[in-house]
Order: sequence, then C-alpha cells, then structure tokens
Amino acid sequence: MGSASSGLHVRPRSGVRRRFDQLSREIAKFGAVGGAGLLVNLVTFNLVRSATGLQVVRASVIATIVAIVFNYIGFRYFTYRDRDRGGRTKEMGLFVLFSAVGLVIENGVLYVATYGFGWDSPLQSNIFKFLGIGIATLFRFWSYRTWVFRTAPDEAREVLESAEAILDEEPEPRRSRARARAN
Repeated sequence: MGSASSGLHVRPRSGVRRRFDQLSREIAKFGAVGGAGLLVNLVTFNLVRSATGLQVVRASVIATIVAIVFNYIGFRYFTYRDRDRGGRTKEMGLFVLFSAVGLVIENGVLYVATYGFGWDSPLQSNIFKFLGIGIATLFRFWSYRTWVFRTAPDEAREVLESAEAILDEEPEPRRSRARARAN
C-alpha cells in the first residue's frame, strides 16, 4: 500500500563510524581466513602426528607451516585484497618474518606443555596447540595489518571510500526520479 521509502535522505556516516565499520569487516574477514587456517592447522597436525612417528612439536611445526601458506593466500586475496600491492617481495618477507614469530609463540606453548609439564596425550596436545594458536593469532593480526598488508596510499583510499559511499546510498524510488525529470 504505502512505499517503504519515506524519501528522507540518510545522513552519511561519521568518520569514526566508518573506521569502526571497516575495522569490523577486517576482523570478520581475518577471522574467516584464520578459522579456516585453524582447521587446516589442526587437521594437518593430527594427520602428521598419527600417520608418522614424529614428535609432537615437530608435527606441529609442519602443520603450522602448511597453515601459514594457506593463510597468506587467504589474507592477500580476501582479507587484504584492497591493500597496497606494491612491494610484493617486501610484503612476503615481512609475512614470513611475522609468521615465524607466530610459529615460535604457537609452538613454544606446546613445547612447554609437552616437555616442561609432560602433558602429551592427544587431547592435551590439541588443547595446548589451540591455546598457542590463539596467543599467536593476536600477534599476527596486529603485525599483519600494521606491517605486512599496509593500507593503500591516501588517494586510492579516498577513491575506495567514495565508491563505498555511492554503494551505501539508497536509490530513489523510480517514481520520484521520473517526476524529477518531468519537472
């Protein structure tokens, strides 16, 4: 019966709100890639551990490396696809560096639990592997967004924000546009 649109113009979002929305989307995308990477990491860890005679931490390091490769592809082409693509060699070098630090954090927790406390049952190993991944993830999120996948230059960012603003606007109902053209 009545139109759902009242014809009122929606106010543009404030800069703080827009930044919060961008950070929320980034965290969600980081979480999606990270969640898939977590699954890759844990499945690989348990497969390597059960199929080989490798020690727990060695199996974990292999699984972490497989997950790092998976995550780089996900972060570069999904989470941070809008970020500066210049200096790909530097980006990969920094990614490997910060991933290696994350690897040490993640597997350090497992190492201490396994060899420091003797907690090495499959359940205990998975719990401490998961805990190590969680701690390392906080470090990786900060380092990747700050140093590896840097924001695009200001001009490119302005173009992206303008495009997003256009996409966020509600289109006028067809009748209103037709009346405006007739007048």
